[in-house]
Amino acid sequence: MEKMKQLLCFVFILCCIACKSDKDTNASAGNINEISIVISDVLWNGEVGDSLRKRLAAPIDGLSQEEPLFTLSQYNGASFEGDLTRRRNIIVVEKSGKMDFKFKQDSKCTPQNVFTITGKTIDDLVALIDMHSEEIISTIKNTEISENQKRNEKSGLLTEKGFASRYGISIKVPKSYSLPVKSDGFLWLKKDIPSGNTNILLYSVTDNVIEKNKDILNNIIRMRDSIGSLYIHGTEAGTYMVTEEAYSPSFFMTGFNNKSAFETRGNWEMKGDFMNGPFLNYAIRDDKHNCYLIVEGFIYSPSSPKRDLIMELEAIIKSIKFL
Repeated sequence: MEKMKQLLCFVFILCCIACKSDKDTNASAGNINEISIVISDVLWNGEVGDSLRKRLAAPIDGLSQEEPLFTLSQYNGASFEGDLTRRRNIIVVEKSGKMDFKFKQDSKCTPQNVFTITGKTIDDLVALIDMHSEEIISTIKNTEISENQKRNEKSGLLTEKGFASRYGISIKVPKSYSLPVKSDGFLWLKKDIPSGNTNILLYSVTDNVIEKNKDILNNIIRMRDSIGSLYIHGTEAGTYMVTEEAYSPSFFMTGFNNKSAFETRGNWEMKGDFMNGPFLNYAIRDDKHNCYLIVEGFIYSPSSPKRDLIMELEAIIKSIKFL
């Protein structure tokens, strides 16, 4: 026990040194959606590890193929040193004499989230994980979205003039996106990737399209199916994108930069073809113009994981600001 405490103390000292020693290397490191968990092998392979995996590696809503919320990498105290201490998301779990949960954001090595969970018993640790898992998930997700946006800016962005004149917004879209369809109030942005493509749609509809009979979800599905039949076609004649009926979409009322919005996550398919994939749709209420701005991201990538691609699209969409 005493040895574990000394190792954990050493980890945090290393973390501080790593963050402060070199101004040119003060950025945190790590893959998108990865959490480094500093925990003994005994705890990791038991009930505590099971609880962490259940909460932090749960299947993501809106994907037809099961993928974990985060990738969890386990280290014991002795193996977590050097560059590892500069990881962006760190959770330290220790069985000790005090039941406690602490969260620290290190402004010297940014961005970096360090969560510390301590408890006298296994039950204490499991209870703390259950109690604070939503806070941990929300904090890390926001950090990863922000990290995606920073990476997009570094890679270069499309000019925002067209978005401002059409929709009264600014949005940070990487230059790697092209415009296969540009028609009146409709924009389709597309990026080719080795396994397929990622896509963003922007258009506006009057408020009654979304709010008719207060049947919001079905109105959104009908709306996006109509847009798919008009603009998103397959390689064969008569094929077009629709919402997949076999998979029930996830639907939430949410906030979007001080505006009310509806978030829908589900799967699309190409009617008359075998193409399909996940989508993320936001219907954002624009009270000033009595309409909704619709921003949707969708993916066609049949041979690769889609979790990080969906987050990349979410990061682009959440960069929107109304002017």
